[in-house]
Amino acid sequence: MIENLQEDKIFEKENFTDKIMCNSEYVSCQFISCNFSNSDLSDSEFMDCIFDSCNLSLAKVLNTKIKNIQFIKCKITGIDFSVCNDFLFSCRFKECIIGYCTFWSRKLKKTIFKDCSLKDSDFSEADLTGTQFNNCDLLNSIFRNTILEKVDFRSSFNYSINPELNNIKKAKFSIQGLPGLLSKYDIIIE
Repeated sequence: MIENLQEDKIFEKENFTDKIMCNSEYVSCQFISCNFSNSDLSDSEFMDCIFDSCNLSLAKVLNTKIKNIQFIKCKITGIDFSVCNDFLFSCRFKECIIGYCTFWSRKLKKTIFKDCSLKDSDFSEADLTGTQFNNCDLLNSIFRNTILEKVDFRSSFNYSINPELNNIKKAKFSIQGLPGLLSKYDIIIE
């Protein structure tokens, strides 16, 4: 049961660190330069919201509903998105630092990651059909049993994807990205 409803509000430079924000609903709200590190956002709902220049490191998101959310210039580290509520889950990321996050088994169809650092993140068993990784650093990110159909990796770099362990039908790669598809063979490409 939702205990707190916030609509069309702007939260600027607020510190939510170590605060419990469970069972709250935020609709069409903007969070600008807010600190959510270590916050508990479990069982809350965020719909049509924008997070701009926020720190969401280690936020807890158990059963959190994320519906049509934009993350812009945010620091998002150590979040387990796999435990979020599945219903209508959708978000976009622009110029974010996303590290050590888990998207395991998450449906992320047509998600846009633009100019993001996605180092050490886990996309195992996720459905990324039609997703765009535009100019993203995917160093040490894991793709295992991942649906990568029609995913655009052309401008991204530092990825290592095993075509034998992932569905890459009609995915787009640049010539410069081919070493990331062949790394498992331990061959030298010059």
